[in-house]
Amino acid sequence: MRILRTSFSAALLGGALAASLAGCASGAPEPSNGSATGQLSGTVTVFAAASLKSTFTQLAKDFEAKNPGTKVTLSFAGSSDLVTQITQGAPADVFASADTKSMTKLAEAKLVDGTATDFATNVLEIAVPPSNPASISSFADLAKPEVKVVTCASQVPCGTATDTVEKATGIPLSPVSEESSVTDVLGKVTSGEADAGLVYVTDVKGAGDKVKGIPFPESDKAVNTYPIATVGTGKNKELAAAFIAAVTGEAGKKVLSDAGFGTP
Repeated sequence: MRILRTSFSAALLGGALAASLAGCASGAPEPSNGSATGQLSGTVTVFAAASLKSTFTQLAKDFEAKNPGTKVTLSFAGSSDLVTQITQGAPADVFASADTKSMTKLAEAKLVDGTATDFATNVLEIAVPPSNPASISSFADLAKPEVKVVTCASQVPCGTATDTVEKATGIPLSPVSEESSVTDVLGKVTSGEADAGLVYVTDVKGAGDKVKGIPFPESDKAVNTYPIATVGTGKNKELAAAFIAAVTGEAGKKVLSDAGFGTP
């Protein structure tokens, strides 16, 4: 009887152990890696420069498709305006700037986690209506008194780049208006309110046949580098890191490159 009881107990213990191991194998969670594993969930709020609207809208759509259960909320404006919003308490998990100056300002306010990552570059291009009524062919043409030119305000990255080109060429401009974002400048051109506007190469490409782009060699005097970082006050750090990884990964690089952005 003792031998039978011992054998029965051993068999029972072995069965329980096997069931336990099987349960561990099937139910153990895998670490989240930002891919389509279903591990990520929740909402990530991304504040991004206006010039990133098209690309980040696509990147957000791709991210949500690869990570069911996630939602990317996007807010676009001039980089300096976004910094002001974040420092005043606006909820953001990720900040993508059109220049390093704005990111530095946010870091100095101790609102950046870790180190920002440079993920793209951009340069200015002249945007004119398709018919080019003012016959613009160079940066110098923008200084002609009869030309209605629109630029970004100096505190906005595209405005800072414009100032840099003006100083490098010695050609000052007298814009009829200075806008708070590059998309507003483009809007003035597409609506016919301006003969020309200084925007980014990517904005011209994204506008399609609504505008005509006039490249100018002096644009290489002001190459804007785009950094991205997790905001220190963000609520979803894991999702923020995963989105940044998507932007800086190979798929993200392709979306940006197809839109006309350069590599840092």
